[in-house]
Amino acid sequence: MKFLRLLLLFVFVQVNAQQGGMWIPSLLKGMNENEMKNLGMKITAEQIYSINKSSLKDAVPQFDGGCTAEVISDKGLILTNHHCGFDAIQNHSSVDHDYLTNGFWAYKMEDELPNKGMVVTFVIRIEDVTTKVMEGVAAISAEVDKQKKIQENISNLTKTLPKEAWQENSIRTFYDGNQYLLFVTETYKDIRLVGAPPSSIGKFGSDTDNWVWPRHTGDFSMFRIYADKNNRPAEYSADNVPYKPKYFFPISIKGVKENDFTMVMGYPGRTQEYLPSYAVDQIVNTLNPAKIEVRDAALKVQDGFMRKDNAIKIQYASKYAGVANYWKKWIGETKGLKKSNAIGVKQKFEKDFLEKVNKAGKQSEYGSLLSDFEKNYNDIKDYALARDLFTEIALRNTEILTLGYKLYQLEQIYNNKGEQSFNDRRNTLINGLGDFYKDFNPAVDQKVFEQLIGIYVKRYPKPFLPSFFENVNPEVLANDVFTKSQLVTYDKIKVLLTGDSKTVLENINKDNGFKVIKAMADGYLKNVAPRYDEINLKNIATQRTYMKAILELSPKSARIFPDANSTLRVTYGKVKGYKPNDGVIYEPFTYLDGVMEKYIPGDYEFDVPKKLIDLYNTKDYGMYGSNGKMPLAFIATNHTTGGNSGSPALDANGNLIGLNFDRVWEGTMSDIYYSPEICRNIMVDLRYVLFIVDKFAGAQNLIKEMKIITAEKKK
Repeated sequence: MKFLRLLLLFVFVQVNAQQGGMWIPSLLKGMNENEMKNLGMKITAEQIYSINKSSLKDAVPQFDGGCTAEVISDKGLILTNHHCGFDAIQNHSSVDHDYLTNGFWAYKMEDELPNKGMVVTFVIRIEDVTTKVMEGVAAISAEVDKQKKIQENISNLTKTLPKEAWQENSIRTFYDGNQYLLFVTETYKDIRLVGAPPSSIGKFGSDTDNWVWPRHTGDFSMFRIYADKNNRPAEYSADNVPYKPKYFFPISIKGVKENDFTMVMGYPGRTQEYLPSYAVDQIVNTLNPAKIEVRDAALKVQDGFMRKDNAIKIQYASKYAGVANYWKKWIGETKGLKKSNAIGVKQKFEKDFLEKVNKAGKQSEYGSLLSDFEKNYNDIKDYALARDLFTEIALRNTEILTLGYKLYQLEQIYNNKGEQSFNDRRNTLINGLGDFYKDFNPAVDQKVFEQLIGIYVKRYPKPFLPSFFENVNPEVLANDVFTKSQLVTYDKIKVLLTGDSKTVLENINKDNGFKVIKAMADGYLKNVAPRYDEINLKNIATQRTYMKAILELSPKSARIFPDANSTLRVTYGKVKGYKPNDGVIYEPFTYLDGVMEKYIPGDYEFDVPKKLIDLYNTKDYGMYGSNGKMPLAFIATNHTTGGNSGSPALDANGNLIGLNFDRVWEGTMSDIYYSPEICRNIMVDLRYVLFIVDKFAGAQNLIKEMKIITAEKKK
């Protein structure tokens, strides 16, 4: 019996050790492929990434620079999240044609809607170019000069390394500057909206359920890639034709079971898995609380207006979702880091690290790294707080200040580059402001301004607070700005920007709104940014050496994956529930039943379309239901982050079974510390996606395009 318990414990540890990690698809052969097969994968690493043959990577483009998509037909049909396509859906919407509320479906290709500026990018091949990038760097002593030389090498290599005329070269850094990889890519620029469910399906639960499990959100939308007659990238044209992919995913509706193997491919944005404990402590106790406070105040104001006025709701829907997303993420991240004792775990790792340094006789190279980190993070604390507050208040969440900062940059361009550059930027600015003012409401922003300036005055480190804000009354200042500034309307700002550079700059500097942002920006750029950059550069150099030491001193079997940086990655795990709190156990599946349980008629987060209710009541699920129920979402141990939104979730055979769209709240700390106990990614079950497309929308034209594998068609 004792032996059996030990064996079970060994198996448990081994299985959990195989969870987590964001792996480079071209480097899966060996340890990763063996792990994946042990977890149940039935395909090979070559089938996931190949240069000479079509492979899974050829069906996974980056979507519009920030999300992931997957190709699901031989006519260039792609699937991504509803929240990834939200801006496009909103831009096509109006009070008369409200696609956010009612959804949109193109029942023939002529009805598909083009999206100016939208792109998808495919990875063609990946190559290691570390030696070429680091050429001539070792002989340089100063960190700033090292970085300059690296950037020069990257710039030259990007221009000269071989590629086709319609392709791009991009070189990205891995392991904190210890490895550099070349990505040869193709970017398609004619992307058309094909289908989107109403927000009551695609955003069901909205901000209340965001980052939460159990989840009941049908978070998907559909687009189509168009190409020129040679199947190459081209700007929008009526003559373009549907893109013919190298590979597209079959969709399996056989069903998903607990402990099934899953794999997610996509473009995770940013992780910081190897930060020292001092950095994590600063995030948990200083930086996250400040950013949460700012966004909490902005959200309360916007929500109050949106609930009272449908036109404002349409204007601010996308902006509100963007602000709320990371506000809630930071709350969950902080909670998870505390719950998992991430700081303590990091401290233990650092203790073990020092023992390895001493054992290897590497004290002269690596012995001072942790003390250097401790000093640097103590020195940077107030500067980092000031930086985050300036960024959150001036550049992200107060629209009139964000706009004012563009004028501030215009002034800097004149001072540094002269009249011609000023005129070029001024004209570009005026032409681009129409979209800004279309979704700008001065009454909303005035209240946001008032609240956030109050936080700025209270929380900004006193040594750096500009004298402009001494004894300021936020309410009085807000009223002064929004009644007198010419930044509040498009017509007024066009007048403000009319004339020669001298006239424009004189008028800008008289504007009440501009005076506020100028005081903030001058103070930040003079008193905060230079010192922050100086200390941060030390941290970058220390982190690079720390990462080099970790790689060097760890055994070959160690699972050390590079941090995410918006490049194509593979992560894998198993379908599994979890235990978030004492006495609470979450199952890994949800069903349409849960939508009806949460249903609140007329509520903008939990309303349900009548047709969906009818389909539920009649149990008209077609071939997508299972045992009289309609599967909706599931969770697994795949290690994901922002950028993985829209990523394909694949089964052991590489078939599409889910659409990644979120993480559980307790596990959002996985950007900094991944724990297989509570970190879970959330996926829409493809059976629910197809059910909505087929039964709810009646878009059989789209169903017919796809290759659907049913339970009867076993391999």
